Amino acid sequence: MTHLSVFNWSGGKDSALALYHILQNPEWQVGSLLTSVNQTFNRISMHGVRTELLEQQAAATGIPLVQLLLPEQPDMDTYNRLLTNTMQQFKAQGYTHSVFGDIFLEDLRKYREEKLAAAGFQAHFPLWKRNTIELVHEFIDLGFQSVIVCTKAELLDESFAGRIIDHDLLKDLPTNVDPCGENGEFHSFVFNGPIFRQPIPFTIGEKVLRTYNAPNNASTSCSSQNHQQNKMSFWFCDLIPANHGTI
Repeated sequence: MTHLSVFNWSGGKDSALALYHILQNPEWQVGSLLTSVNQTFNRISMHGVRTELLEQQAAATGIPLVQLLLPEQPDMDTYNRLLTNTMQQFKAQGYTHSVFGDIFLEDLRKYREEKLAAAGFQAHFPLWKRNTIELVHEFIDLGFQSVIVCTKAELLDESFAGRIIDHDLLKDLPTNVDPCGENGEFHSFVFNGPIFRQPIPFTIGEKVLRTYNAPNNASTSCSSQNHQQNKMSFWFCDLIPANHGTI
């Protein structure tokens, strides 16, 4: 039996590796990619990547993309309502499963499973409980290429934003940073690899430090954990599409 699935696509390396694995399994059919997008700025909600690059990624995979359009700072009720509406549309098309690249955050998995169950879906996590050191090395060794686009400022300074994820980067990561950034330490944009028909060209743009109120829930923040402090700061590295501004 084939499971018709929505793949929750962030554009980053964990998503890319999870999609790679799910595409190798004939029991799974990925019918759509689903990405949360900041409608105000036309950027991926968690990563700050321009939707133009997101759309190029999706085109390179050959899988249709659905954008979950969110206001600039959605509260949880708004997020849940918009997500539920979108999943109901998928369900009407025969979708039964929703796939994620999460690795070990138990509270996030529980949140996803509960919300999906209420909508009549099952959640699937291809990378669940895998060793994150092994995962990031597998990612690199498979030929994937990605660039860091968002870092949690208190853990990774400006110099890490815009760096390519390779074996040299892994050596430079502080010991308190997960090599996959699973605790929200950093996020990335994948621009080449075995799931793509062609690479996604870009140039590095400006780096900006932004400070936000700490989230009350893990599911909508750049960080994947709840925090007690009132403010959180992140370095964002803008990526400029190669054809940006051309006719």
